[in-house]
Amino acid sequence: MTESNGKVVSCVGEDRISNLPEHLIDSILERIPVQDTVRTSIISKSWRYRWTKLKAVVFDKDFSNKFAKNGAFGRNGFVRIINQVLFLHKGPILKFHLNIPNMVLDSFLEVDQWMSFLSRQGVTELVLTNLNQRYELPSYLFCFLELRKLELQNCFYKPLAFEGFLNLEELFLKDIDFGASLSGAKVNLPQLKKLSLYWCTNVYNFNIKATKLQYLEVLTCPDAMLIQLLGSPCLFEVVIILQNRIQDYEQAEKTNLATIFSNLPTVRTFGIDSYFVKFLAAEKIPKLLPHPISSLKCLWLLFFQLGDLDLLHAALCLLRNSPNLESLHMYMLGMQDPRVDVGPASNHLESPNCLDCTLDQLQTVEITYLEGSKPELLFIKLLLAHSPSLEKLTITTSGDLDAKKILAISKDVMRFPRASPKAEVIYLNPET
Repeated sequence: MTESNGKVVSCVGEDRISNLPEHLIDSILERIPVQDTVRTSIISKSWRYRWTKLKAVVFDKDFSNKFAKNGAFGRNGFVRIINQVLFLHKGPILKFHLNIPNMVLDSFLEVDQWMSFLSRQGVTELVLTNLNQRYELPSYLFCFLELRKLELQNCFYKPLAFEGFLNLEELFLKDIDFGASLSGAKVNLPQLKKLSLYWCTNVYNFNIKATKLQYLEVLTCPDAMLIQLLGSPCLFEVVIILQNRIQDYEQAEKTNLATIFSNLPTVRTFGIDSYFVKFLAAEKIPKLLPHPISSLKCLWLLFFQLGDLDLLHAALCLLRNSPNLESLHMYMLGMQDPRVDVGPASNHLESPNCLDCTLDQLQTVEITYLEGSKPELLFIKLLLAHSPSLEKLTITTSGDLDAKKILAISKDVMRFPRASPKAEVIYLNPET
């Protein structure tokens, strides 16, 4: 009982939970594990079976780990629980996430049934993470015409007549086999803005048309048709990482730095690893490109070994041809083979016209896993001498170095002349 303005007001029977707005109840339910949403039916009448109308249904890793131990078809098994949740659901499902754990499944028949059911629900976001044996995508998947976001892992793309997803904006494909007998017909993705390909095979068969693509990330897909993927006039962020050497140069699509950047008139962020550079080096790294990369603001050079002349020439080429570069991020690979002669690279870095330009716009540089080799230190010296706008140089040394070596590196760097009077050098603890 409370008293207000002389009147007695009773709080008996007040139910704030039941009186929450419907959109707030839905927001709460979407943030708790799916098995707990079912239990909310006991809270009040307004919450009873509310979970059956949720527009977002998520069976994530935590759900899988909890129920996979009961088997697929046990009383509280993985498949049985999902069947109960899905087939009691009422109304559209706009967001669906499914994590298929590494457990014994006779087949993917139930997964096919879930895909068939969902294809009629107006799903706009579908995430399928498969940790089991490779899953052959059913034809139902290509009926998700409202999709805006699609993520698939460890699946097999079965060749079929498919025109494309007209509304898809984001596509993430990991460990997907596109098959070796696709017809070659183009998959039309007119609204696609972000494409990520990780560890996919037979990617040359993935013939897409995406004229609005803005972000492209290709990781360990040596047979990807890069020239075609780079054909979008809207691309502003591109990352290409091989992680391993291309063994069969005849099967790979031949290209070079000049060709790549001729297809990237608006690129602002570009990332490349040493293995892809070594592939490009087969066509020779030029000193100057046909046209400067005027739009480039941020450059990532990954797993670089500056004692390797090909990699050094590529780094210098990109710096020399990027007049508006503002930030540089480098992950060093280190001298894994002590027999490698770093003399030629060191001599080139010490030559008078090694970098015959000024990096007027360069403001921040981050160098990680530095080992303190002579080419690495000379490269840092070159950057400091040619960057009048530099504000911050951050160095993280390799975790294999002892304190004495780290101190020696810092002393060397501190002695290097700087074109920028405000350049700050920061040393971070090495990652071990």
